[in-house]
Amino acid sequence: MKKKIVAMMLAIVLASGCLTGCRVGNTEFVINTKVMSSKSVFTINNHACSLEEARLYLCNYKNLYGNVYGVDLWDYDFGDESLQEYVKGVTLSELSRIMCMDLLAEEQGIELDADDKKVVKKAAEEYYQSLSKEEISYMGISQKHIEEYYTNYALADKLYRTLISGVDEEISDDEARVMQVQQIYVSNLNKAEEVASKLAAGENFETVAAAYNEASGIETTLARGECPKNVEDKAFGMNNGEVSDRIDVDGGYYFFRCVNKFDVALTEENKQKILTNKEKAQFEDMYNQYVDEAVTELNEKMWSKVTIEDSSAITTDTFFAVYDNCMSEETD
Repeated sequence: MKKKIVAMMLAIVLASGCLTGCRVGNTEFVINTKVMSSKSVFTINNHACSLEEARLYLCNYKNLYGNVYGVDLWDYDFGDESLQEYVKGVTLSELSRIMCMDLLAEEQGIELDADDKKVVKKAAEEYYQSLSKEEISYMGISQKHIEEYYTNYALADKLYRTLISGVDEEISDDEARVMQVQQIYVSNLNKAEEVASKLAAGENFETVAAAYNEASGIETTLARGECPKNVEDKAFGMNNGEVSDRIDVDGGYYFFRCVNKFDVALTEENKQKILTNKEKAQFEDMYNQYVDEAVTELNEKMWSKVTIEDSSAITTDTFFAVYDNCMSEETD
């Protein structure tokens, strides 16, 4: 059973890998063939990312990504170094994102205030105290280094919050509405006609669904903007208990029975999802414009030699959680 879980989670992890690698946004890293400092992983607009900071992120991501549902993925032989390369890709992607955000913040005149610096200092002290001697030795860092890395992280966070501050937070119930339905999906027209005939004759929807439905389940939810327009128009016009006519879609046919035309709890959750997407879109408009003009260089010779320390003494995975907790305490 554990091996099945591992295989499934590895597939998810590696599928996400296309989002990382030697890129900053849509911009490819230029592979550096000149002499670059052996302590610099990459540069963006002549600002360097140190090997020490990269190792800190590598340690944390190694332990965050390496354990899934109590299964240690690093104990399994996958035939290559795909998991390690994925973690290195995540590290490179995140560090380059933070550096670009910090440079954009500087360009926009955004700085950390006294309260922000207080959070950074507290987080650095707390995280440093959580590290073992082996972890400190591998990363080659001091508490002062960690304070610097948290400063970078906090400034990126502040830039994001600043750029999304103008987003309209008003989202109507109808725009975010989520409804609960029962469904029957068939891919064959003859079967669709049989389903339509049985439903028209008043047969129980669940009974017909049990015999004909080709979808993975009968109970499901529908949200605005997530269905083909003809499905949405029909489904969101239904009342509780109402059964739809046949709805044609590419590759098949749907029938719905409305269970709850307005799920309050799921609608509220969807409002937050819509707001988050709006904020992300507003941020990315300015961020991507900056990134597209950035000059990037990767020290591939050095980076290719960096390996993730495989040691039971290196277990740290709280760098991000410590900052989040300190920030929450400050804002409460």
